[in-house]
Amino acid sequence: MAQEQSNIKDRQHISMRVPRKYTVFIHNDDFTTMEFVVMVLTTVFHKSMEEAEQLMLQVHHSEKAPVGSYSYDVAMTKASRATDMARAEGFPLRLTVVGE
Repeated sequence: MAQEQSNIKDRQHISMRVPRKYTVFIHNDDFTTMEFVVMVLTTVFHKSMEEAEQLMLQVHHSEKAPVGSYSYDVAMTKASRATDMARAEGFPLRLTVVGE
């Protein structure tokens, strides 16, 4: 007996989820200069000069401010890069990453 070929393809259901987002917060301290914070926001987080200045003032008055929402790897990389830049300049700038 010959086997019959079928034109019906098996379909697989693949469930895809949107990756979880993580928010990077920058914290205020008494030692990191405002100019350095603006430089970090423009170079690491790609903020415009105006937006960076507004965020810097928000941090100064509110103790912390969110600077961006990213996937986990991107958020950790940006926070680490900013922290490394601060340590290289002798500043105790602190950034935290919080899951949404």
